[in-house]
This record gives sequence, structure tokens and C-alpha cells, in this order.
Amino acid sequence: MKKKLLIMLIFVGVIIKPSISFAQNNGTAGAAIAGGIIGIGIGLAAIEDLKEQLELTGTEWLLENHPEISSFSLKTLDFEGKKLKDMSNVSVLTYKLQEFKPTEESKLDGRKQVLFAFTSYGWFNDYGVDYNKVSWYLIDEDEWVKMMIAYAKVSSMEKNEQTLRESIKNGVVVNKGIRVKNKIEVPFYKLEGDMYLVTDYSSKMKFIYNEKSLGIFLKETGNLVQIRRSTILEIHEFFFGSK
Repeated sequence: MKKKLLIMLIFVGVIIKPSISFAQNNGTAGAAIAGGIIGIGIGLAAIEDLKEQLELTGTEWLLENHPEISSFSLKTLDFEGKKLKDMSNVSVLTYKLQEFKPTEESKLDGRKQVLFAFTSYGWFNDYGVDYNKVSWYLIDEDEWVKMMIAYAKVSSMEKNEQTLRESIKNGVVVNKGIRVKNKIEVPFYKLEGDMYLVTDYSSKMKFIYNEKSLGIFLKETGNLVQIRRSTILEIHEFFFGSK
């Protein structure tokens, strides 16, 4: 990380030199440009640092709670486009986890899982990450399908689990329903912004359907978090490939 940060600072310094010269000749306008470039460089470095911290913390949680997993890759799934100032509003982070068999030329070819990091209010502040306000939930492909079946049952008229299972595995969950081969095979209810449908999924969580979003109510913390539709698509593609 120190090496990356040094490279970033050198890069920023190279760009800033002409900006500083420009500022000397053009007053505050040039200074503002230089300051903006510095801010962008620092922001990118800080986000990269936070990403590495979160991946390290996810790895530590995995090592402590799942010692049976001894060879794996763990990467954040939905960190692209995040801004440092917006991180305090993030309610769930997702990681893709894949095991592999160590060889001379190791490849990611083992079981895939997704790790959710649910955050409580104030988990990220000026001092960094308060890991006591982060709870973890690890799922595999089968559990993901069960979650999507439960979500689709509360979101649509279709209640047959086998029908939903086949549609989910052969298609993708989008805003309007489950899409299979560019056709909405299981349409979701149309709701207004203040209308919600709730199903009790497990002892740990409830699912809430509100048009265009998947809400998860965590019973232990009493928090309601939302998973972006784009994240659902990314998780689905990770497990099943693009459809």
C-alpha cells in the first residue's frame, strides 16, 4: 500500500507542477485547479486504502470464522464508483470469494461464495472504520438461489418454487421481474414509492420488496439496508455467468 501511495503522490506531483506555475500567472483560478487535482489524487488514494482495509478485514473474519477454507481469493464486488464522502451512507458491501487448489500455476476454479458486510450507522467516519458496526453473512450459490426465490415470491404472483428456481438459474433478476432470454418471465408487482411487501426469510433477516430495490431487515441490529439492483446482477453473474 505504501508503494501504491508513493506512486500516486509522485503522479499527482508531476501533474501539479505545471498547475502551480500556471497559478502564479493566473491567480486564484490556477490555484483552484491545482487544489482540485490534489483533492482527486488524495481521494483516489484514500478509497484504494479503504478498499484494501475492508478486504483485509473480510479476510480476517473469514480466517477466524471459517478455518476450513484454506486457499481462496477475496475481492470487493461493488466498490467501483464509490466516493470517500459517500462511504458513510453505504449500508452493505459485498465480496466475491472463490476457492482454488494450489498448483504450480494456480487458477480460481473452486467453490464460489459471496460475503456480505452489513454496516450500521456511523461505521465509517473521519477516524476510519468502526468494525464493531459491521456484521458478516456468507452465502453460497444454493443460498443465493433460495434468497432470490423468497424475494421473487413476495414480489410477484408466482409462488411455485421450482418454476422460480428454473427462471432464476436461466435468467436474471431485473427491476421489472425475472428476465429469461430478453423476456420478463416472472413479472414483479408495480408499487408506488411508499408501498412495501415483507416476507420473513430466516431467523436473521426479513426481505422487503419496494419497486426497484431489495430491502433486507436485519433482526439483530434492527437495520433496514438496500441492495442495489446492479449488485444483484453482479452477484448473479459471479455465480452463473452473464445471461
